[in-house]
Amino acid sequence: MAAIRRLVDEQPEVVLHCGDIGSPEVIPLFAGWPTHFVFGNVDHDRAVLRAAAEEAGQFCHGRFGEIELGDRRIALLHSDDHRAFREAIDSQNYDLVCYGHTHEHETHTEGRTVVLNPGALYRAVPHTLAMVDLGSLDVRFVIVEG
Repeated sequence: MAAIRRLVDEQPEVVLHCGDIGSPEVIPLFAGWPTHFVFGNVDHDRAVLRAAAEEAGQFCHGRFGEIELGDRRIALLHSDDHRAFREAIDSQNYDLVCYGHTHEHETHTEGRTVVLNPGALYRAVPHTLAMVDLGSLDVRFVIVEG
């Protein structure tokens, strides 16, 4: 898979997956990194996905994840629940809110919170992922080809 090859090249310390896992076979592909998953609107068999994440030694947060990495508080969700998405941003409790669902990469700042959609690897042009420097909260989008 091209995205995993890009992750090998980029060598992130942690991977955040913003939902639409799709299949339990996807989860072991992230074995090279501690990975945090949340469910998206196409993740129908959540018990199977949660079990696959646990079996792989990964983290499954259900529909909403609160993660602390270094000194940063991060919210992780798919954003198909627009109310939860807005509440995460409007609370100003997070340094970073990572979300999916729209299949479009974008980032902006609201108050003290950086809001980030890394894009998607399916049903998106181009296919993208995002790298975040947690010290500066600088975001760099990576195009995934192949």
